[in-house]
Amino acid sequence: MEPAESLKKHTNTMNKNDHNVSNEEVEKFSNLADKWWDPHGPFRPLHQINPVRLMYIRSNLCLHFNLNPQNMSPLLNLSILDIGCGGGLIAEPLAKMGANVTAIDASEKNINAAQIHSINSGLNINYKSVTAESLVDKGIKFDVVLALETIEHVKDLASFIKICSLLIKPNGAVFFSTLNRTPKSWVLGIIAAEYVLGWLPRGTHDWKKFVKPSELVSLMKQEQMNPSDISGLSYNPLTNDWSKTNNLSVNYILFGEKIIK
Repeated sequence: MEPAESLKKHTNTMNKNDHNVSNEEVEKFSNLADKWWDPHGPFRPLHQINPVRLMYIRSNLCLHFNLNPQNMSPLLNLSILDIGCGGGLIAEPLAKMGANVTAIDASEKNINAAQIHSINSGLNINYKSVTAESLVDKGIKFDVVLALETIEHVKDLASFIKICSLLIKPNGAVFFSTLNRTPKSWVLGIIAAEYVLGWLPRGTHDWKKFVKPSELVSLMKQEQMNPSDISGLSYNPLTNDWSKTNNLSVNYILFGEKIIK
């Protein structure tokens, strides 16, 4: 694992490979970097949704790679890239499952916060403040690529999906999770979550950048990725928890496979 101070050298490459990075988005999340691991703070929804996301990822990876889901470290030796990792909320549990995790984020403050937390947790995660494009330039590929709650923040969606595909090994796997662009997602994902309930800071999301499943699937197929499953992630206010459903109208998660050519 690289020490936090050595990560500064990686940011020099971002000027050449940051065409998908929105400085406004980076600043927005950088300002909250010290709040990532507060389960009652601005990232409370991610803490709540994490168990169902992790179960989805684990079960699909075990099935795809023929791994034993009963194993204490079912993802042992799988190389996983977490794009837009934030404070490491997904990277850490995947590392605990045995995966070799590389986690990247355009915000150096997020990376520093994530690295400090992983060190305190005794985990070896390869955190870098670099762009996905810079990894493509180096010819690095992974068994699995994750972009969770990320694609609604990039500048050029089509370009970003292509970059994700280039980072996946043949027969590898990819996961995207995001919000659908529907009237319901505007009401629940923005008005309710940001303005009424205060789950997220106001301005976290731009509804126009939400992605319809059909749009995502089309872009994936253009880049040799085959969507294998799309599931909704729905919140139940009565039980205060999230579950996987067939309802794609607000939040959804997608699992895909890299087509062998």
